[in-house]
Amino acid sequence: MARLLPLLVIAVWIYFWYRNRKGAAARPEREKATTPAPARLSKEAAALGLLPQDRQDAERLLRDPQIDGAREAAERGAWEPAAGAMTAIGKDWERRTALVISLAKAAADEDAWLTAWEAARPGDPDAAAVRARSTVFLAWELRGASTADRTSAEQFEGFHRVLLRAREDIARAVELNPEDPSPLVSDLWAGLGLGYPHAYVHELWAEIAGRAPFHYEAHYSALQYWCAKWHGSEELARAFADKAASGAPAGTLLPALRLVAHFEHLDRPFNGKHYRTPEVTAMVDALLADLPAVRPDHPRLPEARHLLAFFLVKQKRHAEALEQFRLVDGCVASIPWSYFKDPAEKYCDYRERAVQGAR
Repeated sequence: MARLLPLLVIAVWIYFWYRNRKGAAARPEREKATTPAPARLSKEAAALGLLPQDRQDAERLLRDPQIDGAREAAERGAWEPAAGAMTAIGKDWERRTALVISLAKAAADEDAWLTAWEAARPGDPDAAAVRARSTVFLAWELRGASTADRTSAEQFEGFHRVLLRAREDIARAVELNPEDPSPLVSDLWAGLGLGYPHAYVHELWAEIAGRAPFHYEAHYSALQYWCAKWHGSEELARAFADKAASGAPAGTLLPALRLVAHFEHLDRPFNGKHYRTPEVTAMVDALLADLPAVRPDHPRLPEARHLLAFFLVKQKRHAEALEQFRLVDGCVASIPWSYFKDPAEKYCDYRERAVQGAR
């Protein structure tokens, strides 16, 4: 694949990334403790049918029968339902990428079923796409979730070694299905760890955009690369989000990128004043306006609603926030809650603010 950089060049970039990116994996500071989240569901929340904290799934963003069924079968060791789901989704790139990600997470934990799929259908592009993303996930698992200064040399060595292997898997998946953007999205996540140079990511992005110009998952992944905590800056991230949102047709969710970029670059991300400016209010309103046109089975729609709920509470627009909370209740594996040690607790805390504020 002509795009792939020589390994020597990548090794140089790894060196500079490792030397200079201390703390690159750091997340925004956690909100200072205020009132502890109630141990029990308030009577007002219960009356609305909202679920208690112990019934919030912090590992799941949404419940999707097609994607969940394929992953659950894979976790039981059966690859055929996964292959069938990939075929059924076909060229629906947004949902295909979501399914690839879900299956790849399962394969990163145990890949015997994926190995059996590859053996039964050599050269299957669907299996290859899952393999490429699973290798990226495996690399990040080897690294761990700690900041760079708390990650050992052995972890970094395994991380970089497996990411280089992932590049081979990505190249193979692209070769087997040149139309599919999902392996290229996987390459963006490899690039976070390997420190791809900006010129390479611009080239990679051109390939993705040529296949799926309004692909939300691809945009979100690229935005992470352009954030200051990785290989860009606040200016680059905001510019990328603005360009994507301003040029998108209705129903793409791309206006959500502005909220992500804003949240990612706040020195004090939980200070309410950062959410009440006319600029941020306009960002929130733009995403609210986009939602009616979004397909109901869009795999990242719940994340947009979580973001809105958080921003709306910060803006004291409690009734509007509560509407979003009611639509996502039960699955909380989303930013901003994922930046907390206990996502379900923080989610329920903000949800209760909306419940009480909307009374």
